[in-house]
Amino acid sequence: MQYRCGAQAANSLDAFIARRPVNCVPLSLDQYGRTVATCSVAGRDLGEWLVRNGLALDWPQYSKGRYHEAQREAERKGQGLWKGSYVEPWLYRACIRAHGEPSACSDDANAHP
Repeated sequence: MQYRCGAQAANSLDAFIARRPVNCVPLSLDQYGRTVATCSVAGRDLGEWLVRNGLALDWPQYSKGRYHEAQREAERKGQGLWKGSYVEPWLYRACIRAHGEPSACSDDANAHP
């Protein structure tokens, strides 16, 4: 069964923010010139909240492991995407760039158990 993780994450984040002000602190730029930032609502780090609830993965390339423990907790509890199998987004994109077909790039044989 497919899980629309992007839509689930967006809807859950929208409900959590609940029209409260979001504060973002720029940290750096990525290789494409996009701002990498830490954003929070009422003092709660939104990246950490997403990872802890299984709605996002810790991407150490940018987080430097900041959300590692939150991800371990989400995995242990079977939260969100941890209920099933998945392919990490960065691996899926690399597969597509290598001219892979979407069905082959997201095949359960390539998925994280």
